Amino acid sequence: MAEELGKIEKPEAKKFENKRKLYLVPLLYSWEDAPAEYVEKFSLYWQQAEEHIASLESKIGEVKRIYHESITIAGEEGLKVLQKLSPASCKITEEKCQSGAQVEAVEDAELAEENMDWERHLLMGFISRKVAQVISDFFTESMKKRYEHIAKIIDETLKEDEAALLFIREGHRVQFPSDIEVFSVAPPALDDIHRWLRERSAADEKSDREAEKQTEEKAEEKSKPEAEKQTEEKAETTEDKTDKKSDKKDKSS
Repeated sequence: MAEELGKIEKPEAKKFENKRKLYLVPLLYSWEDAPAEYVEKFSLYWQQAEEHIASLESKIGEVKRIYHESITIAGEEGLKVLQKLSPASCKITEEKCQSGAQVEAVEDAELAEENMDWERHLLMGFISRKVAQVISDFFTESMKKRYEHIAKIIDETLKEDEAALLFIREGHRVQFPSDIEVFSVAPPALDDIHRWLRERSAADEKSDREAEKQTEEKAEEKSKPEAEKQTEEKAETTEDKTDKKSDKKDKSS
């Protein structure tokens, strides 16, 4: 179970001496044309994450190794890939590398690419349940192998009394070796982002339902027989005449 940052004090940190430590950082991305509100929360998140990591380092140990989802090349080459993949986490990584940390190739390129391809297929949607199940099974199996590889690399490279960073998306299923102490980096801004995404999703769903309803109403209107339309129009005209007579009667009285 991951430790909470706020509960770790320097005297207590002694119990982690000579142990392997892993600082787990949820990997968040932004996108082109992202709403300004999200961009603001996103920037605050990474600022707070950097502060939390610094606090962990001061209490438990400096980062010596960096593992990052989707990075399949170690060292400077891996850092170049990371600059394009995730500028926000790359900034933190570069700072740690300047202090002596090393970027490790935590992913296997073939496993990562296979897993991402199956995920893309799942997002497409299917008519056949059988095909959907087959693709889902392939995705699950590839994901299992991918995460097993990540755990294996961390276990092989993280040495005794070392601390490392792992940037990985939330919801991952990596099973870390039992002798590694895992500390979750969860800044307050993370909850704000979760809330913002939920509200945005709810608003989008509501908008989609309203648009779908309008489309159905238009289609229903077009499908009405001409005679039915004429009857409705005649009824509306009669109703208008009745209203006008009623108005005249009210005025004369």
